[in-house]
Amino acid sequence: MQFFIYRLGAAAAALAVLTSALAQTLPSTTTTTSTNTVSAQATREPSVAELKLSPTPQLATIVVTPGRTAEALSDTLGDNSVISRDELDTLPNGTLADALMREHSIEALNYGGPQSQSSVNIRGTNSNQSLILIDGLRINSATTGDAPLGAIPLNSIERVEIVRGTASSLYGADAIGGVINIITRGDQDRPFSAYANAGVGSHGTAQYDAGLSGAADGWVYSLFGGYGQSAGTNATRPSNYSYNPDKDSYYRSNVGGTLGFTWQPGQTLTFQSYQSSVNAGYDAGTPYFNDRGIQTVSTNMLTSKNRISDFWTSTLRAGFTNERYQTVNAGADLVPSNPVDGKQHFATRQGQYLWQNDLKFSPTQIVSLGYERLEQSVDGTLSNGDYPKASYVNYQQTSRYTNSLFGIYRGAWGPQSVQASVRNDNNSQYGNFVTGSLVYGLSLTPQWRATVGANTGFRAPNFNELYWPVTPFYAGNPLLQPEKSRNIEVGLKYTNEQTQLNLVAYRNEITNLILTQPVIPGDVYSPYAPINVGQALLQGVSLFGSHRFTSDTQVRGSLNWLDPRNAETGALLPQRAQQVAKLALDQAAGRARLTAEWYVSSERKDTMSGGSLGGYSLLNLQGSYPLPEGAEIQVRWNNVFGKQYTLIQGYTTLGSNVFVNLAWRM
Repeated sequence: MQFFIYRLGAAAAALAVLTSALAQTLPSTTTTTSTNTVSAQATREPSVAELKLSPTPQLATIVVTPGRTAEALSDTLGDNSVISRDELDTLPNGTLADALMREHSIEALNYGGPQSQSSVNIRGTNSNQSLILIDGLRINSATTGDAPLGAIPLNSIERVEIVRGTASSLYGADAIGGVINIITRGDQDRPFSAYANAGVGSHGTAQYDAGLSGAADGWVYSLFGGYGQSAGTNATRPSNYSYNPDKDSYYRSNVGGTLGFTWQPGQTLTFQSYQSSVNAGYDAGTPYFNDRGIQTVSTNMLTSKNRISDFWTSTLRAGFTNERYQTVNAGADLVPSNPVDGKQHFATRQGQYLWQNDLKFSPTQIVSLGYERLEQSVDGTLSNGDYPKASYVNYQQTSRYTNSLFGIYRGAWGPQSVQASVRNDNNSQYGNFVTGSLVYGLSLTPQWRATVGANTGFRAPNFNELYWPVTPFYAGNPLLQPEKSRNIEVGLKYTNEQTQLNLVAYRNEITNLILTQPVIPGDVYSPYAPINVGQALLQGVSLFGSHRFTSDTQVRGSLNWLDPRNAETGALLPQRAQQVAKLALDQAAGRARLTAEWYVSSERKDTMSGGSLGGYSLLNLQGSYPLPEGAEIQVRWNNVFGKQYTLIQGYTTLGSNVFVNLAWRM
């Protein structure tokens, strides 16, 4: 452990000294902060695929998540980033968790491979303490609080926008750790284009997808879809009580599209639809059946964006999401002489309605005022053969709603900039909850900018925590109150044409923490129930950046320190590494592109045993080479040295594996 800290500290010092030296030797370059044209490398963490970088200005990376209106990423205040489509293309057959793991201050877990349930932790928060969106619609389950990340393949994503830090004043409940907004392939204002991919890899894995998009005569359209499958590997280790010596395969598919029409200048109506599912094997404690879990997610949204005047734009949106998790051959008495098909499912339906008004008084003075309504309903059943046992999840309440009012101000005066927001959420279960945020930025020089911010947030208890019926093992608690968060952070950023360096320090105090404890303390036979008893303190520092040595060579990386503790006992929170380093080298060799990625994590505390899960390091390699007629061959080799490591006690992780993809772009 100490050796790891020494290595991490040495790496941080070397990176800081190198960057400082480079900053002294490189010519000063004034960074344009216009929302029209800025250096692409100055607006976001550099793309993995951008190996031959042009020093000429490029169009800015535009985001909508940090302030709920379109703005250049370089102009946003706070710890924000984007995973571009180019970066996702370097992960053929990768998962959303794989892509997020590359980002600083984000860690991911899964229960035995890419087909299993996955979760992400932003800045040390729990997975249910961060809000996951698809095209702005929340998809966190109202029963568990988690999002179905495994059901969202990378081929369906145009980009991922990430906001780190408490953001409830922008998006309401559950945004304590941050917000991840998954933007699907959609309305691209460009001529007709198309793409297709076909790939195969280790463990009998195959992936196929294709899509098209375009714009003409006021119409914009897109259509995409994909299918993948794998023979899989065993999800569990022999030490797991659910161990089953089989291969846990998966099948996944998705389809989606966009149709929009601008019927007058500034008046646009858009419909978006997205459907995706994964059918995956898992081990449930029996060697006799291929236990399977099926995650599905669907979103449908209609948006009307209308320019009322030169400074007033109104957006009306109605969106509907469905999230479902179903298990097959689980929850029943499974014995060879009496096989019974057991099934259970949990489903969340959410209706989300928005009226947002953006008032742009000048290019640097914008006010957004809005009303939002969220309607949630849930259900869950367990069947044993032909006899349903709906009472197993007979919630006392199966629906709730939230009415919200919010206001956001973004302004800049010369070198100074501010973003302030306030929001009131009126929930049918716990009444009003007011959150706020204030972030201030100061450009010290054309290359250096400092920021400081404070914000509050909350997480609403989910239906399982509130209303799960009393059983011998667990009982809900309808008296639960929302978790509360107070977050402060400071940042310092350096940017020129070749180098980007960012330093962020944060402190997030979470009170009313919901912990699951025995109803009768000390009684080993007592059922467990969630109660508001705890307090967590999450403190950390992130250093991340990149440097382009030549037009063909770029290095990027991050160092993350995290101190996640139970503030009442001082104990470390489980499943969180205190030190993580990520380093990547991008190199162009003729027409080929080569990338080497190194990931190293310190040890973590196990959830169940309280023991230690050892630290580990991984090396991944990726290469591509262009072919005639818009084709490209891509090869990715994950875990080159076949490192054996554990993310969750009793569950396996993938060893060395290779995937080869043939891509075509028109």
